Amino acid sequence: MKNIFTMFFMLTMLATTFAQSITVRDEADYLPIEGVMVSDENNNMAFTNSQGKVNIKKFSNSQQITISLLGYVSLNISYDDLSKMKADILLKQDELSLDEVVISANRWQQNKSEVPNRITAVTKKDIVLQNPQTSADLLGFSDEVYIQKSQLGGGSPMIRGFSTNRLLLTIDGVRMNTAIFRGGNLQNVISIDPLAVESSEIIFGPGSVIYGSDAIGGVMSFYTLEPALSTTDKVEVSGSALTRYSSANGERTGHFDVNIGGKKWASTTSFSYSEFGDLRMGSNGPDDYLVPVFVSTIDSQDVVVNNPDPEVQTPTGYNQVNMMQKIRFSPNENWDLTYGLHYSTTSNYARFDRHRRMRDGYPRYAEWYYGPQEWMMNNLKISHSKANAIYDNVTLNMAYQNFEESRHSRNFGSTTLENNVETVDAYSVNLDFEKGDEKPHRFFYGLEAILNKVGSTGEENDIYTGVTAPIAPRYPEGSTWSSYAAYLSYEYVPSEVWAWQAGVRYNAFAIQASFDDPAYAYPFEDANLNNGALTGSLGTVYSPGPTWKIRANLSTGFRAPNIDDVGKLFESVDYAVVVPNPDLKAEYAYNAEVGIAKVFSNVVKLDATAYYTILENAQVRRPYSLNGQDSVMYNGEMSQVLAIQNAANARVYGVQVGMEIKLPAGFALESVYNWQKGEEELDDGETAPMRHAAPAFGSTHLRFMQNRVMLDLYANYNAEMSYDDLAPSEQEKGEIYAADANGNPYSPSWYTLNFKGSYQINSHFQVTAGLENITDQRYLPYSSGIVAAGRNFIMGLRANF
Repeated sequence: MKNIFTMFFMLTMLATTFAQSITVRDEADYLPIEGVMVSDENNNMAFTNSQGKVNIKKFSNSQQITISLLGYVSLNISYDDLSKMKADILLKQDELSLDEVVISANRWQQNKSEVPNRITAVTKKDIVLQNPQTSADLLGFSDEVYIQKSQLGGGSPMIRGFSTNRLLLTIDGVRMNTAIFRGGNLQNVISIDPLAVESSEIIFGPGSVIYGSDAIGGVMSFYTLEPALSTTDKVEVSGSALTRYSSANGERTGHFDVNIGGKKWASTTSFSYSEFGDLRMGSNGPDDYLVPVFVSTIDSQDVVVNNPDPEVQTPTGYNQVNMMQKIRFSPNENWDLTYGLHYSTTSNYARFDRHRRMRDGYPRYAEWYYGPQEWMMNNLKISHSKANAIYDNVTLNMAYQNFEESRHSRNFGSTTLENNVETVDAYSVNLDFEKGDEKPHRFFYGLEAILNKVGSTGEENDIYTGVTAPIAPRYPEGSTWSSYAAYLSYEYVPSEVWAWQAGVRYNAFAIQASFDDPAYAYPFEDANLNNGALTGSLGTVYSPGPTWKIRANLSTGFRAPNIDDVGKLFESVDYAVVVPNPDLKAEYAYNAEVGIAKVFSNVVKLDATAYYTILENAQVRRPYSLNGQDSVMYNGEMSQVLAIQNAANARVYGVQVGMEIKLPAGFALESVYNWQKGEEELDDGETAPMRHAAPAFGSTHLRFMQNRVMLDLYANYNAEMSYDDLAPSEQEKGEIYAADANGNPYSPSWYTLNFKGSYQINSHFQVTAGLENITDQRYLPYSSGIVAAGRNFIMGLRANF
């Protein structure tokens, strides 16, 4: 690999002539800036690509050229001066502003100041400085998404009291949620390579009008590296390479990406490999989190081994590979076609919270691990831009995804290893239109079709004799989930003071599943579900001046039943089993929120959002009966029968508050605080805390950006969650929580102090370093099954060519 990096570097050094092309960079961190507009008095326009480059040939007769982008001070310069410049163009960040370009709200670029939703972005600058190990960590660095982890190879986002299949995950505009997304914690987000992500946007609250099912608590959109066309008549080669080490888990990561751009064709290749060892926790905190023993199999016998270092969580290590290839063809200024291939796979990785379970004084499991989590996506995106009676811009986005995941468990002292393997073939087509580039009217509308095919097998294996036998799979083999929808969103901006947005979507969905497994007698043979959901939104933004913004938004969201809800055959929990329920209906969320943002004297920016969400017909796990029985024998144990049912209502409300202060000499102070409270109806009519409503959390950053240096000294903090504030399902997980004075599980408050820095040596080399959890706190984020990293030193080197 070293030879490959050297070859690309030498090729780039040979291609140093960029006639009639300039590169625009951020003055503070020297990173290239995408989307900068270059314009002149003759209405000629051009935009920088993902490498910050733009061709200025068309401006040769211009008297004055303006280089501008929201958030930066515009630069006016003559063509002669611009063409003679030997150095890159450096833009200075503007004073505090409420303007920003976002994509996720309606799938098209919009000014954030006209969007009634709360949206937070994680930029390339944030990714470079923070060095996230996974895309779950990347979301966590937004400081507004709470991340739960059951194991090192995981990360389940929580937003406004919702998680897993009540949040939507997209990559390059393609839905990643599948028909087997469950209500428990998920780790599918780690399949996305954070080193191939250009930016990420989080929409808070229901987003079902644009994105359909599951978009109840929010939408997390990832946008990966795009192939950049040449800005000259020559082929341009560019890219980057990175190597990184982290001490807390011995992380060793290598990455490279290469862009080869011609006038009409371009290619981007990305590859990352990460290897993680067992994670070490901190030294200062509850002893309940220590790992005194682990299980080892010696001479065909399971034995309990004393952990020589109880702060090391064994077993938690794993490795991961990510690859991406994109090819772009742009025959003219109207048409643009991009094909993308994404692939990700992991090694086996232990579900660590299950390894902490005890039974009769011994570990409950000798083995509990997920098999390789594999994901592949083929994606073809075709865009056309030319004003006509139907649209100004249209995009056809077609994708095929294949998911494979498996789980493997063996009880302590048993020779039987249970194996379940699930696959999903996911097909999707999105046709999105935009009409009305000029204010006051703008329309966004489109069609969507989705089909998921689920494969599921079960097998038990005697690890000593090698004898195998079939067991019940988790899902009906060959079951399908389909969704078809049409949506319309209308934006009305009559003046600089008011902006209105309304939308509506109708979604039809269907499930077909056959319950013909001979292992169990079901009261039904098939589950055929056909239903629909109507959702809408209405919001406004009032801007009495350039330093004020007041938002109000009403929206609905829904989650259609999926195969995991309707068709899950059996999932063992302690002395209980979950069985299928073919009579499920969609659950609905009704959300109201108001937000306000104000900039004071171009120095201080405050923003706050308050929200209230009601969830009706919530799909929850409740007691059920099978063939008239409320308990059945399963795995040799009499087990209570449970099923997912529309049996509850829930509500969640909270506030999100942010502050930013610009200080002299390149310093800035930023702080974010999130508070939420959720309540869910129990089967006896009483209410209890919602499982995924995280405790109050936030962060405060002291940043410095100037002269190619970025520094960030920050604290993360998290409030306590007492035993009484835990959801009933969490109260039963004493193995992962600390014990309070009464011996009951609870989640203590915690904080970490951290420092990150980067220095752009020149246009080719950047060094990054960090020290996380400086005071070596031993803490566990709420509901997590693995204790967070102790003091962690990070060192990275990036080469750009």
